[in-house]
Amino acid sequence: MAPSCLAALVTATSLLLLLLVAWKRWRRGRAGRHVIIVVLGDVGRSPRMQYHALSLVKSGFSVTLLGFCNSRPYDELLQNNRIQIVSLTELRKLAVGPHIFQYGVKVVFQSVHLLWKLMCREPAAYIFLQNPPGLPAIAVCWFVGYLCGSKLIIDWHNYGYSIMGLVHGPRHGLVLLAKWYEKLCGRLSHLNLCVTNSMRKDLAQNWGIKAVTVYDKPASFFKETPLDLQHRLFMKLGCTYSAFKARSEPLDPDVERSAFTERDARSGVVTHLRGRPALLVSSTSWTEDEDFSILLAALEKFEQLILDGESLPSLVCVITGKGPLKEYYTGLIGQKCFQHIQVCTPWLEAEDYPLLLGSADLGVCLHKSSSGLDLPMKVVDMFGCCLPVCAVNFQCLHELVKHEENGLVFEDSEELVAQLQMLFSAFPDPAGKLSQFRQNLRESEQLRWDESWKQTVLPLLMDT
Repeated sequence: MAPSCLAALVTATSLLLLLLVAWKRWRRGRAGRHVIIVVLGDVGRSPRMQYHALSLVKSGFSVTLLGFCNSRPYDELLQNNRIQIVSLTELRKLAVGPHIFQYGVKVVFQSVHLLWKLMCREPAAYIFLQNPPGLPAIAVCWFVGYLCGSKLIIDWHNYGYSIMGLVHGPRHGLVLLAKWYEKLCGRLSHLNLCVTNSMRKDLAQNWGIKAVTVYDKPASFFKETPLDLQHRLFMKLGCTYSAFKARSEPLDPDVERSAFTERDARSGVVTHLRGRPALLVSSTSWTEDEDFSILLAALEKFEQLILDGESLPSLVCVITGKGPLKEYYTGLIGQKCFQHIQVCTPWLEAEDYPLLLGSADLGVCLHKSSSGLDLPMKVVDMFGCCLPVCAVNFQCLHELVKHEENGLVFEDSEELVAQLQMLFSAFPDPAGKLSQFRQNLRESEQLRWDESWKQTVLPLLMDT
């Protein structure tokens, strides 16, 4: 391209940008009650940002939510006419060139694409950004905020560089670059939120960033599932997954049976089956920070206990979620020859997931934070459903799971199987430890997301 043509292109682009900025500044008076939320990831798998959107709307704001639309968000979000979801284009991995070139192309594409999408939106008083991923979103959102007078709020769920480090190693050049970028650009925000007190302290001490802890809390729809809804869910899932189907057909044609429940069509009464299996649930993103070989090893040991004559129930183990390592682990699961344990890995509709948690007997969490500073939201949701949890231990887990109070903490498969043996002995004993943990959760009067948000986040927006 000739130098004169290049200069003309740069001049025209600059003038266009200046005109767009002037136009947006002229309209800024309309921005006071509008918020843009940016998720450089799948909106449907970003519950905390969906909760932010719903809370903002309830507080009088209109919301534009930008992100990848790979999974269906909550119906409440889709049905709200004050929330607009704008789809971002996801650049899939290139098949040519070295890895660093592919990554560079992806970052440049995302930067330009996100900049364009943000500049085309209605001016906003605030830009809420989920981090991670923050590269390149932090810099782009700050730049747009600078041009248009929006205040940048970063919600720190974890550190992006620490997640990259699980794949490439902590000393890899890309990981070190990402850490430098995150540290530098993270200081550009007007306000920072984070998910634990441990992260708040780390941000202050090592990053020079002052943040406010906003703990994840369950939404109101995470609650214990009534028995009739449990039966309906089991019958629905039984159409696709054999683990939910009845082991034997009822003799009475007016009785409808699942693996766990049966319903008398004449009276409409639903009851638990005698001798039913225990329902164990784990949810995952199938990433490197969750080692499911721990659970599989524990299940093998649990099976052996049954074969050795221990008085333990059969298990149905449901592992929900999508992610890069799902195929690897489903391959391992397929190699197991369980007689008393069934494992299925469904992807549930958004409205079915809370119902499943509210129907389960025990939750298992294998999340090990890449930074050691974030907490698994899946456990928050389980607690909202009064579902006791066994969780693998890491640095700040004590901020959520209280050992021997609302669940148990384990280090390895040996500890996990010992906990399963203790919790499921004489199942379903209403006087057992499992029932005691559930009762403790019922009596804890947990704060829900909306109440917590009004107490912690809304006052911050009024002050900035």
